[in-house]
Amino acid sequence: MSEYRFLPLRPVPIDPGAEKRYRTWIGGLEEELSDPATDRNAFCQRVLRDLYFPHLAGRDAEELSPSEQLLLDQLDPRAVTMEPEYYFETDLERYYAIKPLIWLWEMFDKTPMGENIHLGVLFRRMLASRIFARCGKNFKAFQYVKLTFGYGLEVGDGVVVHRHVLLDDRGGIEIGDGTSISDFVNVYSHSHHITEGRDVRTPKTVIGPRVRVAYHSTVLAGVHLAENSMIGAGALVTKSTEPNTVYVGVPARPAVEKPPRHRPPRDPDPLADPEP
Repeated sequence: MSEYRFLPLRPVPIDPGAEKRYRTWIGGLEEELSDPATDRNAFCQRVLRDLYFPHLAGRDAEELSPSEQLLLDQLDPRAVTMEPEYYFETDLERYYAIKPLIWLWEMFDKTPMGENIHLGVLFRRMLASRIFARCGKNFKAFQYVKLTFGYGLEVGDGVVVHRHVLLDDRGGIEIGDGTSISDFVNVYSHSHHITEGRDVRTPKTVIGPRVRVAYHSTVLAGVHLAENSMIGAGALVTKSTEPNTVYVGVPARPAVEKPPRHRPPRDPDPLADPEP
């Protein structure tokens, strides 16, 4: 059996010209979004048009074919519907303020740039700070993270959310500092009555500080994952956890107490924002 080794992330050199263009582009978007007068729907449509169909910029709608007009409609948040709009309890004023940013996030992930780890993390971090109820420092989201409401998320410092994660914040999700959520995890904050699907319960789900939620696991609504607990791969968490404990299985049960925390040498985060 191979032994564990401390393997910190290493910095990856970025072409200086590309890095400058990344920062300039994101900085320009941030400046626009910081202006209260910015129409976020038109902003989203323009950015996505430039990413997907730059050749259509400046064209009169009457000059476009029906298919081209249909494609452009999919870039405008006002022309598409998303799941929370159908929910009775949605705060539509709050949701419509951030819907264009959620649509921009999801559609960006489907472009060639969405697979660029460096640029993607910076771009999603910029949007998260405007979508979430709270977003701490150096938040990292990888490709194809799916949000439900967006405004029900409270995220601490140094949180990492990996690929294809569902954060169903219908009832609210809180994620503590230093927590890592692995690929293909589902976190819920609503459930349905066993005999009537329209009877919905929306308790807040809390994931404490320094929690690790491993691959393909599911966290059900109202659960509280205690500090420094760990959820094993493929587990189904139906009840709150104890601190410093590893949970595995379906349903998840305590398996072993975590040993005293190993403190490896501090190493720089290559995807962190530069200190001011």
